[in-house]
Amino acid sequence: MKKAPGIDRLLDNNRAWAERVEREKPGFFAHLAQQQSPAYLWIGCADSRVPANEIVGLEPGELFVHRNVANLFSHSDLNGLSVLQFAVDVIKVKHIIVCGHYGCSGVRAALQDTRLGVTEHWIRPVRDICERHRHELDMLPSEGARVDRLCELNVMQQVRNLCRSPVLQDAWSRGQKLAVHSWVYGLEDGLVRPLGPVVAGLKSLDELGASYLMRGAF
Repeated sequence: MKKAPGIDRLLDNNRAWAERVEREKPGFFAHLAQQQSPAYLWIGCADSRVPANEIVGLEPGELFVHRNVANLFSHSDLNGLSVLQFAVDVIKVKHIIVCGHYGCSGVRAALQDTRLGVTEHWIRPVRDICERHRHELDMLPSEGARVDRLCELNVMQQVRNLCRSPVLQDAWSRGQKLAVHSWVYGLEDGLVRPLGPVVAGLKSLDELGASYLMRGAF
C-alpha cells in the first residue's frame, strides 16, 4: 500500500523516538504496558501548539488527556463525560486541570461569530460566555485583549461545569481527594498561568459560590 506523502517521516520519527527512550530508560515500554496510573487529568484545547505532556514536563503514562476545540466540558458531551468518569472512578486521578491558551482560534471564532459549520455549534457555549461578559470585553483596548480575556473566562466556565458534574459531586460526597485547577497557557512564552483558587471539594465549591465562578473573579 502506498503511503501518504509525509507519513514516512512520522514513522521514522516514531522509530527513532522509541529507540532513544528505550536506550535512555531500559524497560520503559514494558513497564508502561502493564498499567496506567496517572495522577492528573488534563482537559485542554486540540490546538497543535499546546502539547499537554511536554509543557508540564511529564512522561507518557503520567497525564490522562482529553482535548477538543476550545477546551470545553459539556454535560451533553458523552466523550468528555466518559473520559471524566474513567479518570475519576477507575484511574482515580488526584488533580484535574482545565487548561486553555491565549490566542485560541476557537475562542476567537466565537468572539467574532464566525461561521464554521459543525464547529460553530460546538463553540456556541463560548459565544454565550462572550454575550454574558460583553460589557467587560468591550472595555478592553484591542481584539487580541478581548480574545485572551475570553479565553480566561471560558476556562472559568468549564471549571464551573466540571465541578457541577455528577461525577465530581459524587466523588467529593464519598470523600475522594480530588482537586480542580484552572490554567491558561501562553503561546508566546510557553508559560502556564493559574487563574485562581483550586476547587478541592463540595465545601470549597460552596465557599467560592456560583457567582464567584460566573463573574470571573479568579
